[in-house]
Amino acid sequence: TKRNIEAVIPGRSNRRVKIEYDQTLYKQRNRIERMFGHLKINRAIATRYDQLTSSFLGMVHLATARYWLKFVHAA
Repeated sequence: TKRNIEAVIPGRSNRRVKIEYDQTLYKQRNRIERMFGHLKINRAIATRYDQLTSSFLGMVHLATARYWLKFVHAA
């Protein structure tokens, strides 16, 4: 089945034929990917120690809260 997925990543800067992409979607995608990168600093999330989905999701919530508190505390 065709899923109608469209690439949102820009081509390299030295590419001869430029690829059109949605810059707003790219910024949102980049923000989400950076958040997952920050979450994976936590070893329990990166290696998925927890067997149960609920335990893993709880660790994701804790790691997200710790990441978010850095910004709230700095403000």
